[in-house]
Amino acid sequence: MTTTKGERVLVEPFVTVDLGVCLDQAAYPPWGFKAHHIPHVQGARAMSKFLNLRDFKGGAVSADDFPAALGLAWSQVSMSDHAGNHIDAPYHFGPVVEGRPARTIDQVPLEWCVGPGVRLDFRGRAGQDVGVDDLRRELERVEVELRPGMIPLLWTGADRFVDDPDRYWQAQAGLSVAGLHWLLDQGVRLVGIDAYAMDVSHATMQRDVARAQEGDDAPLFPLHFVGREREHLHLEKLANLGALPRAHGFLFVAFPVKLRGGSAGWVRPVALVPRRHFGAQEDS
Repeated sequence: MTTTKGERVLVEPFVTVDLGVCLDQAAYPPWGFKAHHIPHVQGARAMSKFLNLRDFKGGAVSADDFPAALGLAWSQVSMSDHAGNHIDAPYHFGPVVEGRPARTIDQVPLEWCVGPGVRLDFRGRAGQDVGVDDLRRELERVEVELRPGMIPLLWTGADRFVDDPDRYWQAQAGLSVAGLHWLLDQGVRLVGIDAYAMDVSHATMQRDVARAQEGDDAPLFPLHFVGREREHLHLEKLANLGALPRAHGFLFVAFPVKLRGGSAGWVRPVALVPRRHFGAQEDS
């Protein structure tokens, strides 16, 4: 490939691996989702009405003026900015972080949302919290040293239950507060997980609910509220992490939609994997 300046640039062939779910999956309250699909027949009627209201020159337009009386199809969608795959903006966690107004999703630097990905396998930790020692052991196993700009993707295996609300949350391994702080200490800005939330496990949350009801100081969703102390991003509801042939050596991309003032932004998360990695698939 040649740039506009005549420089030669070598681009390694890569495979795009889809790591996302549909926007309507795991749309539990309060993050609802509704879609009304307008088919082509109805689209012709709606479009002709619109053109006639605009005083379309040449006379009245009817649905029959479109080829085969079929107009354009579209969907009217109503949903939370936390539907499907999304990145939680700092503003989601609280109004202020590190002494400054928390950024909304349209203010998040895009360079935080792309970088070398590393898949961390915690599928054997369902219903448990992943701590600092767990993170260190897994990084040592896959022979990766975290560096600023890397994006860890927590592989809990919960995504296989994404359409089963009774099992989805219980199936995930949750990240501990200490574990999140350690990742941030390594210069991480974005953490992803193939589960409903980045937070501690379902079992820990149940324990904290009981403690809160007894009057103890046991905050719910504690990882989210770390975001009031330290600026960072969560990416939730990933899927298909098992399709990655290796635990690292790929580029992860998840640019959020530029929703003005949004507490989150929908993303289409993908991994760009060198094609040669699929020649000798590894278990790591």
